[in-house]
Amino acid sequence: MSKPFEGQVAIVTGGSDGIGRATSKMLAARGATVVICARREEKLTEAKVEIEAAGGKVETVSLDVTDFDAFRDLVVDVAKRHGRLDMLVNNAMSTHYAPISELKFEHWRKDFAVNADAVFVSTQAAMEIMGEQGKGAIVNVSSSCGIRALTNMASYSASKAALTHFTACAAMEGARNGVRVNAIVPGQVQTASTEEFSEKAPKIAAMTADAIPAGRGGEPNELAEAICFMLSDAASYITGTALPVDGGKAAQLYMPYAYQG
Repeated sequence: MSKPFEGQVAIVTGGSDGIGRATSKMLAARGATVVICARREEKLTEAKVEIEAAGGKVETVSLDVTDFDAFRDLVVDVAKRHGRLDMLVNNAMSTHYAPISELKFEHWRKDFAVNADAVFVSTQAAMEIMGEQGKGAIVNVSSSCGIRALTNMASYSASKAALTHFTACAAMEGARNGVRVNAIVPGQVQTASTEEFSEKAPKIAAMTADAIPAGRGGEPNELAEAICFMLSDAASYITGTALPVDGGKAAQLYMPYAYQG
């Protein structure tokens, strides 16, 4: 396998599971030193063992991204220790499921703290470092819920919409300094949580998959490929973009009669 990220340094938040873990593994396999930031020690250890067994270079840090001072310090420390910071993937997420009438304000704030506030903190620190280098790439993991409305997910959806627009703003400010900032916009992805839901409610899961033009949810590796592309020099003229990686869902105008017969 070619190693387009040889000698480069990446930070991946929420990198111990799901999309983040797949991305961490892919970046390491392609030559990067990957610093994984997540809360659960056991998942961090699993990811570290897996990446190192494949010959990758990885560091793990147990950290809640809503500890904003510690999170900012992490970004700065990684750059100081390695002499550079080439890539940042803001993948950590929080979601609370409830109708607006029942949604607790602290849950609204938690989703914004993880999905938007923490991204501001890390992006601000990373853009300063990357701007001084004259080059760097940031990818924020948004959601199709930030583009289209879904009941019972107001805090998650609104925070992801904020994240997507913040991505565009950051891209405009970073462009002249060689810092690219993009987002990917996943639809349904087959992570541990979606698989657990599928086991509990197989009929609903099947209907959900059938509503996607591709007829299935995405795999973490498919999202990781999109992230790695956006981080790579192959995307050197792409910034300020929110790329749907959703099996065609964002493009779909769903009219039930059109799917009959």
